[in-house]
Amino acid sequence: MTYSPERRTMRDAFEVRTYDGAARIGELRVPRADVTVETPALMPVVNPHVQTIEPARLESAFGAEIMITNSYILHGSDDLREDALEQGLHELLGFSGAIVTDSGSFQLAEYGEIDVTTTEILEFQREIGSDIGTPVDIPTPPDVGREQAERELDTTQERLETAESVETGEMLVNAPIQGSTYRDLRTEAAEHAYGTGLDVFPIGAVVPLLNSYRYADISEIVDAVKRGLGGDAPVHLFGAGHPMMFALAVAMGCDLFDSAAYALYARDERYLTVRGTEHLEELEYFPCECPVCSEHTPEELREMDDDRAERLLAEHNLHVSFGEMRRVKQAIRRGDLFELVETRARNHPTMLDGYRALLDDADRLEASDPATKDAFFHVSTESARRPEVRRHHRRLERFDLDGEILLASDRDALDRSFDERWSVTPPFGPYPPALAEAYPLTAEVPERFERQAYAAAGEGIRRLVEANPGATFTVALWDWPEDVLAALPDGVERADGFRA
Repeated sequence: MTYSPERRTMRDAFEVRTYDGAARIGELRVPRADVTVETPALMPVVNPHVQTIEPARLESAFGAEIMITNSYILHGSDDLREDALEQGLHELLGFSGAIVTDSGSFQLAEYGEIDVTTTEILEFQREIGSDIGTPVDIPTPPDVGREQAERELDTTQERLETAESVETGEMLVNAPIQGSTYRDLRTEAAEHAYGTGLDVFPIGAVVPLLNSYRYADISEIVDAVKRGLGGDAPVHLFGAGHPMMFALAVAMGCDLFDSAAYALYARDERYLTVRGTEHLEELEYFPCECPVCSEHTPEELREMDDDRAERLLAEHNLHVSFGEMRRVKQAIRRGDLFELVETRARNHPTMLDGYRALLDDADRLEASDPATKDAFFHVSTESARRPEVRRHHRRLERFDLDGEILLASDRDALDRSFDERWSVTPPFGPYPPALAEAYPLTAEVPERFERQAYAAAGEGIRRLVEANPGATFTVALWDWPEDVLAALPDGVERADGFRA
């Protein structure tokens, strides 16, 4: 079967409103529920048999616009199957927002087999009133042999083709993207999925990576997937429900997140924070301002009956999760998501690995990053690798200079005359006086830079010099690292010792 983007049936279901790097605030229109979900969005997972928090409360107390439940459990349930068919999911669960249904692929990954086909489960999802359904894909674990990854990806792609042929009405349909830890397979899978008539694009089988804190691998997988999708493709990062990684995952370009963690962790008396997970038994104070933490102490929860303590812990976990997602959205609106990511990346060494892996793909981030924002804050060594710095370096190649050019960190550094005097500020490098008040050169920077910032500025000097072979350049850069100065292009004169 030949695929092309023109065959997509719901191309207008997702619209991006605001970008910050690859992160975006968007609107996902869900026609069957007649709602529009603002992304990035958190989708609480609701077990149809065991509801720690009722779906109606997810909506009223936490503002959930979308949730996810498992249609395979409903399909096989003697207690709930007929009720779901007769009443529909929205009435059965008491939720008026969008409802996503999983297909049983998780059970397939856990137990090795399930007794339902893609056609059967999609038809069942349509019949019970699901708003976004899911075919039965093959979740290929990380690090398997390539032959297995290719074989299982072929099966998943065949099932996406089957999903296209199923009459689903107004129900949107997920197109899961597999490929294990092979970046080329993930890109191939994304291109195939995007060419179908399906609507939402979950990145599957990353839970083992999340559980092992392999954030660099996740960043590389997401980058590979995003390179195979169009900008109008909403991306769901399956299983990414811990608030500590929301900022990083949104910065990668993910839009939807499902969280079972709020309930599963509460059941084990685990307390979520944006810095990680605490155990209730080890807490003397609650480091949070949510209603649960404001009205109770850890000791009080420990003394409660198990069901009530579990419910309160689950509510706290939801408060901190939805609060972090709102914080991420506000950062995108302000244009300072990278500062939030850099703060969160310091919470765990492997989170920092994930952020550094993300910055390895700065070209992709720069492609959608706004040209102007509020102030750029240089807060860490990673700031020197942000897309704004990369863009400035590329723009330096546009200048056409001749004569004698001074590049100086201090405009009054020399008493010699030059045809032009440019300023130099790490990590950006050189810029003409006319751009001094333009973003990102209005950056808030420290007085003491790390070597990486000087090296980035040196790269900017190199680009400017090599783009203007007819000009001569002199640098007056006091207190710069000697190895950075030594790496400047041949022919650049150093003005050491000529202070005015």
